[in-house]
Amino acid sequence: MMETEFTPWVSLAGGVLIGIASILLMAMNGRIAGMTGILTGIIPPFSTDWPWRIAFLAGAVIAPVLYIAAGQAIAYAVPVSLPLLALGGLIVGVGVYYGAGCTSGHGVCGMARLSPRSIAATVTFMIFTGLTVYVLRHVVGV
Repeated sequence: MMETEFTPWVSLAGGVLIGIASILLMAMNGRIAGMTGILTGIIPPFSTDWPWRIAFLAGAVIAPVLYIAAGQAIAYAVPVSLPLLALGGLIVGVGVYYGAGCTSGHGVCGMARLSPRSIAATVTFMIFTGLTVYVLRHVVGV
């Protein structure tokens, strides 16, 4: 079984930074910080506002690199095989499509706007996340 370590202060700092980035994007560009929507806008055919999308995604990649460069370790483990990882990605992609958005768009931005659709989507995400963790850890034994 995989052990996890809860880091409340680092987690809080990360959440605050995500919130600030979301607020700034909405205030400066009038756009929701949903990672899937941002990513979709840089895949051909390109949207006309692709420069900010590239900058946002570059920040999401560069931030962990800077964290590591500052001497901080990022512990992670992938407890499943590559085919199961790909299947999980496919299932998430289908969910994003039918849910009309991802966890960042609905969970961070939509909930902050008190959107009923986003609240329902986020509750659904959380229920199925809990069920998945329970089944994988206590039924399957991963």
